[in-house]
Amino acid sequence: MYNGVLLLCKPQGFTSHDAIAKLRGIFGQRRIGHAGTLDPMAEGLLIVLLGSATRASDWAAGQDKEYIARLRLGTVTDTQDITGNILETRPVCVTEEELRKMLCGFTGPLLQMPPMYSAVQVGGQRLYKLARRGVEIERERREIVISSLEMLPRERGTPETDFDLRIVCSKGTYVRTLCHDLGAALGCGGCMAALTRTRCGGFTIGQAHTLEELECIKPNLSPFVLPTDTAFSGLPIVTANAAGIVRARNGAFLAQEHLAAGTLPPVGGLCRVYADNAFVWLGECRILDIGGDAVFCRASFFADR
Repeated sequence: MYNGVLLLCKPQGFTSHDAIAKLRGIFGQRRIGHAGTLDPMAEGLLIVLLGSATRASDWAAGQDKEYIARLRLGTVTDTQDITGNILETRPVCVTEEELRKMLCGFTGPLLQMPPMYSAVQVGGQRLYKLARRGVEIERERREIVISSLEMLPRERGTPETDFDLRIVCSKGTYVRTLCHDLGAALGCGGCMAALTRTRCGGFTIGQAHTLEELECIKPNLSPFVLPTDTAFSGLPIVTANAAGIVRARNGAFLAQEHLAAGTLPPVGGLCRVYADNAFVWLGECRILDIGGDAVFCRASFFADR
């Protein structure tokens, strides 16, 4: 069985679940998941987790993401993208400069309303299932962060109503809702016409492989599977000794004497724990009430060895 991270370039027309189903056939194993869903109309980087690496899904899904999105002004749809039913069309008299100024108001911490056509659950029901029945319910706005939002140079042949945006945002951001809200703020309405995810955490689309590429090279797939700890590449490293690993596997705390070398990471911060040159544990440094010493405690991820 494969254990590790696969970077997939998901094609348009596939749900994330479709892509995983295809990969289960290619890799010949069931234990495969993904971190961060992409809508069927979207393409780009999908982080796929194989075997024991599926335990890292919460961490990988929580990383910031970068997208290239096409905003289409003058068109409002029920899904907030061009796959939905058109609710209204309006004339567009927006200049590039006016749009640039508007983008400044959509950066930083924001409250965003999840769209009805989404997998969000309210009262135990998926919103998209209600939306398909023509039902719209109240839902709470969610905190997101858009750390960067810029308009890209216009490509030749792009319709006058379309604008390409580069977006860096937090987990849980709906880019189609951002396009809808931008259109509403400009007074002409808007929706999302295309979407490509280009980065997730430290991984980029340039590292990703297509389904066709993987299909062609099977069964020699090992070179395409990255080690599990690459999902945590931004975290500091410490090394545990044999006694420390035994304690960790039994759910006990580790103190300084259980580390083979190195210093403790910042208190409250996560780190990667290694033993015998192998990644074994995602740890967190905390202060115990007793003695007030910095110690490691077991976090939410433990790698199979």
